[in-house]
Amino acid sequence: MAQLVLGPVLRHVDETSATIWVETDAACEVTVAGHRAATFRVAEQHFALVVVEGLTPGTSTPYDVRLDDRVVWPEPDYAFPAPRIRTGGVRRIVFGSCRAAKGGAETDRLGPDALDAFATRMKDWPEDRWPGALLLLGDQVYADEPTPQVREWLARRRPEPEGEVVSFREYAELYHESWADPEIRWLMSVLPTSMIFDDHDIRDDWNTSGTWRAEMADKPWWRERIRAGLASYWVYQHIGNLGPAELADSELFTAVREAGGEDVRQLLEDFAEQADREAEGRKSTRWSYRRDFGRVRLLVIDTRSGRILDGPERLMVGDEEFDWIERNAEGDVDHLLIGSSLPWLMPHALSHFQSLNERQAARPGWRGRLGEKIRQVGDLEHWPAFRASFERLARLLHRLGGAADAPGTICVLSGDVHHSYAARAEFAEPTKSQVLQLVCSPVHNDPPKIFRVVFRLSWSKPLARVLRFWADRAGVSPDPVSWQRVSGPHFGNSVAVLEIIGRNARYRLETATDDGLVETANLTL
Repeated sequence: MAQLVLGPVLRHVDETSATIWVETDAACEVTVAGHRAATFRVAEQHFALVVVEGLTPGTSTPYDVRLDDRVVWPEPDYAFPAPRIRTGGVRRIVFGSCRAAKGGAETDRLGPDALDAFATRMKDWPEDRWPGALLLLGDQVYADEPTPQVREWLARRRPEPEGEVVSFREYAELYHESWADPEIRWLMSVLPTSMIFDDHDIRDDWNTSGTWRAEMADKPWWRERIRAGLASYWVYQHIGNLGPAELADSELFTAVREAGGEDVRQLLEDFAEQADREAEGRKSTRWSYRRDFGRVRLLVIDTRSGRILDGPERLMVGDEEFDWIERNAEGDVDHLLIGSSLPWLMPHALSHFQSLNERQAARPGWRGRLGEKIRQVGDLEHWPAFRASFERLARLLHRLGGAADAPGTICVLSGDVHHSYAARAEFAEPTKSQVLQLVCSPVHNDPPKIFRVVFRLSWSKPLARVLRFWADRAGVSPDPVSWQRVSGPHFGNSVAVLEIIGRNARYRLETATDDGLVETANLTL
């Protein structure tokens, strides 16, 4: 009999439909809320994405998971509230990034897991207090920093390359370790969950530059790793970001679903290799996506795989994909949320330094090589390090914020930088919308304390003025937007809650301690 390995994970939910993702240990038929889907097979692993349609708007529907008509979840004596699907508008969105798995004593130094603490508290709340959505903004797993348990498991599988996650099954082990945590497993079964990758989901510094890509291509195991990494991302994260109509339009999902139990690993890894390629300034695959929660629009941007690194200028997102972003950002909504794993507005000194470094790295000879070395060592690869894209996003948000039907708020939700903050954007021609950068990082990966000194210094106004002077000398264009920090920097493992209040909103940051969560920021937008 088939057993449930992982899940259920509640993914895309709208007014009348939902998708539920599961992994099983054998081929079977999965039933959720009366809707069925056969599993598909990737090597020796089995997965299903069940599409539940015909739900009533504004309702809460308990569900269980059945494998071949046998109830396998929730288990007897389940310690959490029953899984359920809630349809209707979303008033509260929880978001954050950078969640390392708990690996025993080795990861105790990272401090308590903020998402785990949030779930522990939430399970005792009445359902009407639950958030309406969960947004995970990158580094759901750390493929380049496996826990000691995973390292031992890898060593038993093969001696080389030591400590490197390479195959689909090895990437899967990372998800098993992270998502099987009981509190996280329950949380993801009741909150519609959206995701996007960042570098650690594949490998540290992924797609930092064309030089980085060339260096990795020389490693004998890299081709297998990138194929497996993107194929596993498609299975574990991406397909759940899509709604029923998008799934129906996906040729790959249709081919996988209709494979009839045949192994689709080769199909997925061939797709992944093609998705990784850059040709004529474009990528063949769009990982960015859009979700609407009533009057709230969430537009999630791929800031990793969609980069154009070989063109006349480095782009965070290719022109064709940015056209798609601009089209989908339009609409009559009260709030526009831009999900980007990497912040758009950064500490001023870091922002100027990254734009300056981009110019340096593009120079010929030893100066360019030094600039490239600094770029990689310093992780200088955020929006300001792709200056053309930084400015294009600024122009887009300025135009949307100044339109006659402008949203009440435009918020860029980000993570990655291992400290949390809020910054308000200001344009020479004021906007009707409040335009903000809201950052929550990390959820569970608090870095050494020296990082706190560095990040505090990066907000220094005198240092920012010096670096802006040198950026001017190097020919970096003037900033198309100014910004003021209005909260932070905050340190420690945290989750953020964005609460929707009509056309206004509130940003709340909660930081994990040994005794639970403590509110560290509360900002009305």
